[in-house]
Amino acid sequence: MTDPAGPALEALARVRTVQTSSTAERVADAVREQVVEGLLLPGVRLPEQALCDALSVSRNTLREAFSQLIAERILTREQHRGVFVATPGVADVRDVYRARRLVEPAAVRRGTQVDDPAGVKALRAAVEEGRAAAAGRDWAGVADANQHFHRAVVGLAGSARLDAWMALLLAEMRLIFHRVGAVEDFHAPYLERNAMVADLVEQGRPDEAATELEAYLADAEARIVGALGG
Repeated sequence: MTDPAGPALEALARVRTVQTSSTAERVADAVREQVVEGLLLPGVRLPEQALCDALSVSRNTLREAFSQLIAERILTREQHRGVFVATPGVADVRDVYRARRLVEPAAVRRGTQVDDPAGVKALRAAVEEGRAAAAGRDWAGVADANQHFHRAVVGLAGSARLDAWMALLLAEMRLIFHRVGAVEDFHAPYLERNAMVADLVEQGRPDEAATELEAYLADAEARIVGALGG
């Protein structure tokens, strides 16, 4: 039987650094990134020894990293069963989107990087990444590009703290998207809405871009809540 954590374990082994430099924070970052990139799915059990072997860390270090990720709502611990990737519910969706509606439009309206060519370039690159993936019917790639787009949106704020916050939120978002169903059905309509936001930013119309983003996020939340029966 195929191990559902197998692809993530292989990826984690590739990001391994020198054992003496391993820390719980670095382990948490590595595991979280596998969630963001869609290699760890909701409900998957995380085998302690296999993760320790992949990352060359002790069980104590891994458990400290697990505690951090549980506090971030990315993992859950079940008594006598172990640690699992979280399965977000409707309340989680509503809370995540409440936070996103406060931060993402504000990053577009008032971000220090809105007029920076590098910030705008990151938005456009994510749009083109999504279009190329859709053209190749690579729907997992479309989902990845959507994550990259929203990371770039928050990047317009020019805040290292918000960038770190968004990294945490993107992991929760990936878990939420996995619960919705077919990636094509959910993400395809937002490809051109991403492009519209990028166009407006490029044209120096941040207020309009933020307004479009607010409507976009409200629509996405409603669709997800509906899909989850909320």
